[in-house]
Amino acid sequence: MRATKYMSSEHMITEQFPFHIQRYHHDFINIPPEHSHEFIELVFVVKGNAMHVFEGTSYPIKTNDVFIINPGEVHTFKVEPGETLEIINCLFMSTLIQDSLLKELGVSQSMDFFYIHPFLDEVERFHHFINVGGSYSVRLLSILEGMIDEYDQEKSRYTTLIRLRLIELLIILSRVYNNMQLNVRNSPNVKSEDQILVQRISGYLTRNYDQKISIPDLCKLFNISPRHLSRLFKKETNRTVIEMLHEIRIGKAKALLLGTDYKVIEVALTIGYDDPSFFSRLFQRHTGCSPGQYKEKEKLRFSENNTQYSDKGDI
Repeated sequence: MRATKYMSSEHMITEQFPFHIQRYHHDFINIPPEHSHEFIELVFVVKGNAMHVFEGTSYPIKTNDVFIINPGEVHTFKVEPGETLEIINCLFMSTLIQDSLLKELGVSQSMDFFYIHPFLDEVERFHHFINVGGSYSVRLLSILEGMIDEYDQEKSRYTTLIRLRLIELLIILSRVYNNMQLNVRNSPNVKSEDQILVQRISGYLTRNYDQKISIPDLCKLFNISPRHLSRLFKKETNRTVIEMLHEIRIGKAKALLLGTDYKVIEVALTIGYDDPSFFSRLFQRHTGCSPGQYKEKEKLRFSENNTQYSDKGDI
């Protein structure tokens, strides 16, 4: 069964103010379908225990857990009979807070909570949740509830206050996260500063793949020279920055081709290419076939797999 994809418009996330926040109560019956979305989802578990089904694997979650769901990732929850799960969902696009503002405030490191973890190895992949205990949990809940009040009442300058409170929330999460990292600093698996920087940049590319991204902009944002960026990226990933960006965009294109009715030109524009011909050539180079051929081939493969499964079921 194909997962539901929630679009920004369904949650009133607009280009002018790409944000939505809401409190939910889930139980054994009242749970969302397996789904993905085109925005970032920050989840705070107010109360309860459940299983978070993330990309086909189940992970336990509990009171005061905070975790991130990135665009395109498929997830849902499982709640046992008699149990309840209360969460606050904070949904936003990366454009809500400009990276330049974070850098000016001296808190850009706070975004590592988002940037680094999508690129951890599979064993660590979902262990990017933070459990905030004690005074931090009270403070985070207060911030989130304040954001809900501002969002619901829409008083003067409410969008500014929500942005400021989200920045405060990210800084607190960063503080807790950094404290967690200090506890494992002596671990043999701890990553080097170069690896962390490459992961931050890779995370930025993934978050902003549909935007105009230039090497000078990246260098300014991450305070690194073009030469050092090129050498470091090649060393850690065996790719250039542009090659990495193309790979990310092609991956997104595959998902759009299979999960939507978009035409090739719409896919190209959605993932950041103004020239559909260039996109088609690039797609061919990466996959060995055109976007149209890829879509037809995958449809045929899906149909054949379903036929085989049906045949087995008749035996």
